[in-house]
Amino acid sequence: MQQAKKGDKVKVHYHGKLTDGTTFDSSAGREPLEFEVGAGMMIPGFDKGVEGMSVGDKKTIQIVAAEAYGEANEEMIFDFPKERFPADLVPEVGMQLNMNNGQGGIIPVTIIEVKDDVVVLDANHSLAGKDLIFDIEMVDIEAKSMIIMP
Repeated sequence: MQQAKKGDKVKVHYHGKLTDGTTFDSSAGREPLEFEVGAGMMIPGFDKGVEGMSVGDKKTIQIVAAEAYGEANEEMIFDFPKERFPADLVPEVGMQLNMNNGQGGIIPVTIIEVKDDVVVLDANHSLAGKDLIFDIEMVDIEAKSMIIMP
């Protein structure tokens, strides 16, 4: 039976949880997730976890933070002056915002503390520093086509 390998396009259903059992994402009720194994489209631990699976296989993988979204970086936590927020926005802990990086890019940030004159923002990925658990079911494997040219 065909097993998923680097270069194959695969479709999987998944259920992503934190180590405390909290669900952070799932493909339930949606189309399966489609990606190319080893192409860097997925976090490294997920990519490695599907290798060797065959259609119909189900398994649970545990991914350490370093193989997921990396460790949280203290340099990505910073103070932002309250007066630079729009006048109609009342900053609250847990609020997720998008910041312009000054070069046309958007950086998602989360408010982690509100002080008198500054708001503390965290630009780390929300899953940075967390170990993850995925229940995966392999739905389809499309092998990388091998074309022989004369």
